[in-house]
Amino acid sequence: MDKYKNLKRARHHIVFLAALLFGSIFIYFLNNLDLRKQGLGVIEIKRAIAPDLNVTKKVLTANDMEAAKTAWKYFEHNYHEVSGLVNSVDKFPSTTLWDTGNYLMALISAQKLKLISPEVYTLRMHKALDTLGKIELYRGLLPNKVYNTITLKMTDYANKETEGIGWSAIDIGRLLIPLAYLQFNQPEYHKELHQILSQWNLKELTQKGALYGAVVEEGEEELLQEGRLGYEQYTSKMFGTFGVDITNALRYDKYLEYIDIYDIEIPYDKRDKEHSDANNYVVMEPYMLDGLEFGWDYFSKEFSYRLYEAQKRRYEETDILTAVSEDHLDQAPYFVYNSVFVNKDEWVAIDEQGNVINEMKQLSTKASFAMDALYDSNYTKALVKALNPLQSDRGWYAGIYEKDNKVNKSLTCNTNAIILESILYKREGPLLKMIKNQ
Repeated sequence: MDKYKNLKRARHHIVFLAALLFGSIFIYFLNNLDLRKQGLGVIEIKRAIAPDLNVTKKVLTANDMEAAKTAWKYFEHNYHEVSGLVNSVDKFPSTTLWDTGNYLMALISAQKLKLISPEVYTLRMHKALDTLGKIELYRGLLPNKVYNTITLKMTDYANKETEGIGWSAIDIGRLLIPLAYLQFNQPEYHKELHQILSQWNLKELTQKGALYGAVVEEGEEELLQEGRLGYEQYTSKMFGTFGVDITNALRYDKYLEYIDIYDIEIPYDKRDKEHSDANNYVVMEPYMLDGLEFGWDYFSKEFSYRLYEAQKRRYEETDILTAVSEDHLDQAPYFVYNSVFVNKDEWVAIDEQGNVINEMKQLSTKASFAMDALYDSNYTKALVKALNPLQSDRGWYAGIYEKDNKVNKSLTCNTNAIILESILYKREGPLLKMIKNQ
């Protein structure tokens, strides 16, 4: 029996080392990849409007550091020493894989900004990675979508203990980004990375180069394609570093369409609710994260700028400060996709089922900070200035409702992590550089 166990461990070790080798080769490949060469030929963006946005590293101001300190308060108040994990939402002991990725990015940012000591960083990082290497996996294959941050039990989104509700390829892709950063920059964590990744069967996440998640309803499991334009390409970039085929997920051209909004051709995914039972919301989230972390590729640079410009023009037309993304709410239905375009409609807010909830439109805190870091314009300065009342002793609130200018007092890991990333970007530029911005 011991001989069998040793052979199994050796096999896992060989697989992991092979993935590291492949990942190193794939990083080189991505760094030299021209994403314009997609489908049957070279895809060029017509009427490109994005200017050359050379990253100019800045000396952080007192206001920048104060904003970062406020954001880090969230991770002080919502940290669990026993598990090493952080709540997705203030005081609610639950986390998704996406938010665990957010937390690790916040932790890396906080250490680089010297908000915490190297000792605190090391202790927290080791603890979080150790936990990720021990959590129960859904069907023994991949992490469940949600876990209790205290007990580490698999749960549903209401934090009710369950045998598992499946996995999200998109969420796991988000988590792989800080793990890849550690893999290539901080070898002292390789032991924990080995423990984590040798157990996760990442090849279950794709079929024919596209991302697939597992959904469990009434005890029945179904595999469904995950990701729409922006999210699919952003989260798939890191799968390749771990030996996963993402050849179709990385393509921008396959389902690409445009809609004219304020005389700007806004990109969207033609797989909408009517044709695929999934919402094709166009929000800032994937593009701003792609810019902050990877420095954009040929497509994400142009698409991000078009969304930024459309939001600026909406403000000029309506006098409503506009920075839209997905966000938590402090009232029902508690989550919103505030979209430039979704399911054939412009400037619409929807819930997770696709129901229109325009009364929940808001100026997003995280989108405002990210756009200011990326574009540094008079408009983005106005966005951030409007957010001054949103600082609290537990972090930054999520946004300001358009209908009455009241503060959305939801406090989340996502908002505060992206603020920390945005401030670090101002000083250092993108954390990881992948795929040339041709």
